[in-house]
Amino acid sequence: MHIELPEKRYYGIGEVAKAFKVNASLIRFWEKEFDALKPKKNAKGNRKFTPEDIKNLKFIYHLVKERGFTLEGAKTHLKEEKKQALNKFEIIEKLESIKAQLTKIKTQL
Repeated sequence: MHIELPEKRYYGIGEVAKAFKVNASLIRFWEKEFDALKPKKNAKGNRKFTPEDIKNLKFIYHLVKERGFTLEGAKTHLKEEKKQALNKFEIIEKLESIKAQLTKIKTQL
């Protein structure tokens, strides 16, 4: 899944949920379940996600929604094979962004 977010330091939960096309409640749930997600919270309790959190969220989304892992399976996969899986995921992500750019160019022709 190719996600386009503007280049910022912090993202609100609403814009993250909109980019992933999921409900904000799902992101809050994943935050509780996965230790890799640690968004900053301000005094009011609003969550602010860093680009590193977005990267982890993309990987979790890939495991759970695209590959069909259960939450427990995704947790163990993150703990045991994180480095290998992240390398593969980064390659897949780059290829998908190239594909999106090529389809964009194709439609412009």
